[in-house]
Amino acid sequence: MKDQTDMFDTTDIKGKIILLRLDLNVPTADGKVTDFTRIDRVKPTIDALRARGAKVAILSHFGRPKAAPDAKYSLAFLAPVLAQRWGTPVGFADDCIGDVAKDAIAKLNDGDVLLLENLRFHAGEEKDEPAFAAQLARLGQLYINDAFSVSHRAHASVHGIAKLLPAQAGLTMKAELKALEAAVANPKRPVAAIVGGSKISTKLDLLTNLVSKMDMLVLGGGMANTFLASRGWKPEASLYEADMLDTARAISEKAEETGCMIVLPVDGIVAEDYAPDAKHGVYLRSDMPAGWQVLDIGPESVTLIEEALADCKTILWNGPLGVFEMPNFAKGTNAIAKWVAAQTKKGAVTSVAGGGDTVAALAQAGVEADFTYVSTAGGAFLEWLEGKELPGVSVLAKAQLAA
Repeated sequence: MKDQTDMFDTTDIKGKIILLRLDLNVPTADGKVTDFTRIDRVKPTIDALRARGAKVAILSHFGRPKAAPDAKYSLAFLAPVLAQRWGTPVGFADDCIGDVAKDAIAKLNDGDVLLLENLRFHAGEEKDEPAFAAQLARLGQLYINDAFSVSHRAHASVHGIAKLLPAQAGLTMKAELKALEAAVANPKRPVAAIVGGSKISTKLDLLTNLVSKMDMLVLGGGMANTFLASRGWKPEASLYEADMLDTARAISEKAEETGCMIVLPVDGIVAEDYAPDAKHGVYLRSDMPAGWQVLDIGPESVTLIEEALADCKTILWNGPLGVFEMPNFAKGTNAIAKWVAAQTKKGAVTSVAGGGDTVAALAQAGVEADFTYVSTAGGAFLEWLEGKELPGVSVLAKAQLAA
């Protein structure tokens, strides 16, 4: 939003101390960052605050320490990484509250950036303790949350602190919320959702919510097997949930009531074993060899899905359509990903994707940059699609910002 309270627009923030919540829980190997996506995506927020002369103190967590300092989970290693990616010096404080943090912040000049130590070294963070939130709030004058990926958690640095300071969303979170609104709340129709993954049970709330909002639901992966089994197909050794057949039928019935078409695979890449080099072939679902298992959608399913999606104006994607980690069984996911990307580049479709496996699958297909928006959030992305209230988002909507 743009109004008199927007810290990126009209509010005078020169010389003000802004507590900026980021998600710097980045993947690492041997102490080195292996994926800079989350770091790079928040650079516009850093740039905007620095350009307007704010003093920026960053709040973040890293890993799962047991509510006590642990060198293995220290954020100290990230300060030089952030400096290199953002093109500006980034200081570091050995604590996120108390005199250590206060003294480090006091030394900041206008436009400076400081990273505070891991929030989860304190038990009050994950418990959303008011006292800990107050300790954080005392360090700054304004609060910005640019960490949508943790905003489904009612933690002190996400939820409690936003009740104590003038607060709003960062530029990255604003973009995320705008993309999700465009895909779910107010999409251009027809709107379709592609949902993959292994189990209905882990995405029950998601499917239940989507069938009442989508015009079409394209299913793949193990959950498609369960839906097909609920309609009489014999899954042989394929992954499916025998105890979820009635649930699949209930979702199908609700979809029929709401006018949501469910598209299921008709063929698959079927393998003798669950292994990268397993003997495999393309079979119709009705003709697959006894004891074999479906590990990907087949070419007829790819054609079916593309034809079904052809008239859609909005496509939402969560979950791969096969075992994309194995090259022999990534072809279906790759084909649909490239098709959606091509439609997006032509301007025919607004495409929004999210979830860890989904992002990895799109990156593997080489089309991540071609989607309208790709969310790096996992749990928060799913909970938003499930129609749940996210504490870190709702508290910002309720915040009374000072001009």
